[in-house]
Amino acid sequence: MKSTKSRHKSYAYKRRIDFKFVVGDHVFVKIAPMKGVMRFGTKDKLSPRFIGLFEISERVGALAYKVALPLNLAGVHNVFNISILRNYMSNLSHILNCEPLQLTQNLTYEEKPMQILGRQEDRLHNKVIKIVKVKWLNHLEEKAT
Repeated sequence: MKSTKSRHKSYAYKRRIDFKFVVGDHVFVKIAPMKGVMRFGTKDKLSPRFIGLFEISERVGALAYKVALPLNLAGVHNVFNISILRNYMSNLSHILNCEPLQLTQNLTYEEKPMQILGRQEDRLHNKVIKIVKVKWLNHLEEKAT
């Protein structure tokens, strides 16, 4: 019996950190991408893993916290397990350009072109294909397509 207990202890994940949040802490919420569902403008593997910067409003039980969600996420339940939350460590050197997204009921937003960054023509044997590089409203210039 003792050998099995010691074997179970050796299987335990030694780098695990037990998080404890305090009311007023800011956290990110982990979202799981679903196949074929567009969330926040991207599909499948390219969708963001964490969203928001939300404040913890109260502790519910040993492993659950109630998070203050904005009105556009009113359809989402506001109590999350500790495994879904990630702590936000504030750093004054981080400059966050946070513009609020106008989300629809199904948690998507409309893509709007902002600026044309470049034009190019590809010539085939008997065709000319025009290519335009566009900067989108809610994306950085590096994400232009």
